[in-house]
Amino acid sequence: MSSVRFFTQVSRSARGARAFSSSVCRRDLVQDIYVKELKSYKAPVAAKDAFVGNVKVFTSPAAPKPPVLPADLASELATYDAAEPTKAEVEAIKSTGLPGEQVDGGAEAFLAFLEADVKPAEAHH
Repeated sequence: MSSVRFFTQVSRSARGARAFSSSVCRRDLVQDIYVKELKSYKAPVAAKDAFVGNVKVFTSPAAPKPPVLPADLASELATYDAAEPTKAEVEAIKSTGLPGEQVDGGAEAFLAFLEADVKPAEAHH
């Protein structure tokens, strides 16, 4: 019986020992050194004129000039009226068409032509 008691006592102590870890947490030396160096780093102080040569100097653009009316506005308008086509010229341009083109009938005749049945061309064997 004593061996059974001994066995149960050993198994209970083994279970209790496995329930927690007795090892000490190891520290990562490389990480510690890295963090220490990061904390001790001091950024170099930039000079006040460090931007010279890298940035262009701002100059505001010149103010736009207001538009100027022509001195002889009447002659400018007369030139424009002379260059403007009249209704008679437009009608003359419309009446002259390309050779072989039907001009009479207008849009209605053209639409009727499009709606007309097209006879298929006979195939030559």
